[in-house]
Amino acid sequence: MSDIAMLDVAEKEKVQYIVVKIGGEQYGIGISNIDNIVRMCPIARVAKAPFHYRGVINLRGEVVPVMSLRRRMGLEDDVFTDASRIIILKLESIGLIGVIVDEVKEVLSLSDDDIEPPTQANKGKTSFINGVGTNGDELISIFEISSIIGDVDA
Repeated sequence: MSDIAMLDVAEKEKVQYIVVKIGGEQYGIGISNIDNIVRMCPIARVAKAPFHYRGVINLRGEVVPVMSLRRRMGLEDDVFTDASRIIILKLESIGLIGVIVDEVKEVLSLSDDDIEPPTQANKGKTSFINGVGTNGDELISIFEISSIIGDVDA
């Protein structure tokens, strides 16, 4: 196999992630789950919704529930800035759902070799993380989207 062919194989094994900041830490969300990224907009509250749901937004005529990842992970409450964004996830099981992040940083491609299993040092968050990626000297916790979204009453 030529060097170019081996490079192509290695490139295909990489997965793209959107790197976001939440509470000073960086997290990766698989780009295959992302439908859209929108600026913060008015969020209508919904009575009796779980604490980590902020409410719903109107996205091009479609009502989309919005979740606070900070609340979901047990961090301090959201502080909205000009950098805050709502990432619209498209999931087969439930359709569209928005998650609030402090900032969208970049798109990053990581291979399986760049991602280590999560440690047990941070037990409160590890159920939401399926690995820790490295980008130079920076660590990026990779979100397990189904865990975050799955048990919505937790």
